[in-house]
Amino acid sequence: MVFLKFKTFGAILGFAILTNSVVIAQDDAKIFEAFKNSYAMEKSGDYKKAGDLIKAVYKADFYEMNVRLGWVQYNAGLFDESAAYYQSALKLKPYSEEAKFGLIYPKAAQGKWEEVINIYNKILEVNPKSTTANYRLGLVYYGQNNYEKALSYFEKVLDLYPFDYDSLLMAAWSDYFLGKKREAEVLFKKVLLYNPGDASATDGLGLLK
Repeated sequence: MVFLKFKTFGAILGFAILTNSVVIAQDDAKIFEAFKNSYAMEKSGDYKKAGDLIKAVYKADFYEMNVRLGWVQYNAGLFDESAAYYQSALKLKPYSEEAKFGLIYPKAAQGKWEEVINIYNKILEVNPKSTTANYRLGLVYYGQNNYEKALSYFEKVLDLYPFDYDSLLMAAWSDYFLGKKREAEVLFKKVLLYNPGDASATDGLGLLK
């Protein structure tokens, strides 16, 4: 009898595992389909529909869903929703640069520059050599006419990539506005080595004459 009961329990357990596996497989299929169709809607420019498709299968503890919704809601102009999803992603993966960079988009769109700066600084605390974070933070300070601060971040990129077009150009203009004419001239000429005839560098050199 004990043996029979054990066999019966084993059969029930096996059926339960099989049933659960079928449910998981069905859920996986729905999620894959939702992501696939969401990308198609994004490509067609229908960001609301792209988001609705993910919301239909949304799971709060699913990092990739939160990041996806953060992106499409941002593109749909729903900045508060976008930020909330990116923040949910960060709760799940606190060290994620991906989610931090994503969160910057809605914050910048809302003009929340102190929050943007704070997020970039958090990225740089963990990864001080992030060229993307250093360059973009430089752009933020440049936009605020804080050229000295901006230059310090562009120079960090140039330490790693001395022939980087974007950083050379922005460092040149920062030097120009700081009155460092000789330094600006050198950098504008390096830009022209990278991109002969570059309009911005040519204008800069013209202003230095």
